[in-house]
Amino acid sequence: MRDFQLPGRSPVFGLRGAAATSHPLATGVALDILKSGGNAIDSAVAAAATLAVVEPQSTGVGGDCFALCSFKGIVPPIAINGSGAAAKDIDINWFKTNGLTQIEPESPHAITVPGALRTWAKLVNDYGTQNLSKLLKPAINYARDGYVVTPRVALDWEEQVDKLSKCPHSAKTYLVSGRSPSAGSVHRQPVLADTLSKISEFGVDEFYSGSIARDIVTYLRGLGSALNIDDFASFEPQYVKPIYTNYRGYDVYECPPNGQGITALMILNILCGYDMGSFDALGTDRFHLQAEATRLAYRDRFKYLADPDKSLVPIEKLLSESYAEELRSQISLNKVMPFIKNNSEIRHRDTVYLSVVDSDGTAVSFINSLFHPFGSGLCEPKSGVILQNRGSGFSLDPKSPNCIAPGKRPMHTIIPGILAKNNKTLMSFGVMGGHYQACGHAHLLLNLIDYKMDPQEALDAPRAFHTDGIYELEKTISRQVKEKLESRGHDTRWSKTPIGGGQLICINPSNGVLTAASEFRKDGLALSW
Repeated sequence: MRDFQLPGRSPVFGLRGAAATSHPLATGVALDILKSGGNAIDSAVAAAATLAVVEPQSTGVGGDCFALCSFKGIVPPIAINGSGAAAKDIDINWFKTNGLTQIEPESPHAITVPGALRTWAKLVNDYGTQNLSKLLKPAINYARDGYVVTPRVALDWEEQVDKLSKCPHSAKTYLVSGRSPSAGSVHRQPVLADTLSKISEFGVDEFYSGSIARDIVTYLRGLGSALNIDDFASFEPQYVKPIYTNYRGYDVYECPPNGQGITALMILNILCGYDMGSFDALGTDRFHLQAEATRLAYRDRFKYLADPDKSLVPIEKLLSESYAEELRSQISLNKVMPFIKNNSEIRHRDTVYLSVVDSDGTAVSFINSLFHPFGSGLCEPKSGVILQNRGSGFSLDPKSPNCIAPGKRPMHTIIPGILAKNNKTLMSFGVMGGHYQACGHAHLLLNLIDYKMDPQEALDAPRAFHTDGIYELEKTISRQVKEKLESRGHDTRWSKTPIGGGQLICINPSNGVLTAASEFRKDGLALSW
């Protein structure tokens, strides 16, 4: 139990349902849906739609999503991949001819087909109890009538003024006299409200093959994009088989590639060979070993991860015990390994993760994103939809498994998680933060399993992320630990911003009590009833 004389918050307990999101309004919507008789699928989709309005720097209908759904607590969960692909007419030679060596994040070439909306609709149609029109109503109301900008959203928004200023449609929608909205101000998106209303009335096909799709495609092709109406119309989310590993008796489930969930499992497999619980949870040994395991797993992420429909991804090898032993043998407890290039960006990206559990024990682990803050920064004027830039995650190296190709999905950073034991779901969880997410999953699970923290403590605990030779540490890590890490060869930096964010809901299999938590690095909260 936490010390109630110290800052912090308690986890939230309930019996009939719980929701945890990165924004108070979305959590409120999620709980309202549960109380009105909706199930966890309905609740999660309504919350995701709301977040697409009230946290516009992180997510939107112009983005992608993934989900793991454990029905009545039974595992394995179902997994759905809602990531869109590159244009079927894309030609890598075009980039070479035009002297491009990478896909710029703010270019139209970085935009892939947005997969979120059709994925929401498929989940609701297949497993929900309410119709999508009802679930979109809260988002429509907030877009039309306005919502109050929260502090973390305002902070993130302020950093993107230059990006938003480059697109007149984005500037008109998201800036006020050339500036970002401040915390406590009211923001409205009436054009997006009209678009969501049209989808509510005519269905998601309006977005993928109807007037909205035609407007978006016309706009993008005018900027030089290769996407066409058939790319939108032919998009379908995929149900996929989840992958998992066992960490100290617990089964950890992730979505398979093209997402990076396998990277989180690899980190856990490496660390499983150490008695992590014998180290100080906030000490040098723990952070050193976690960094080294992360570096090796992210090296292989860069080397192997891609769309499995277009490239061979050796999942069985990467998750094997023998391979974990091989990687572990490269780690020394006393000094850092030589530099490893993993092609990650140090800046952490924006995403929304949410978790919902209903009265039947169905757990939904759900993640939705535009990738970079405000995605590409390009907003289609007639729909008010700001478009993701997932295509900037492609490589232009023909030798890379993640090289751009017609109809190919890029390597994805966003990953939902499910934790189970004895074939029962114990927790729906996720950690936001772009490239950090795989490391964040492992960090959270160590906090819970090895260090016996309660769910809120596990989310709140100090974080660090090692990428491309730099070890970023949150300021809550002691200076002594920083100096000791440096003595082992780490090039450390204090992180300028909080690393990631996260939500989780635990299910007690003995009495059905739900324990929900949402951390301080975002504006969100957990609620239950």
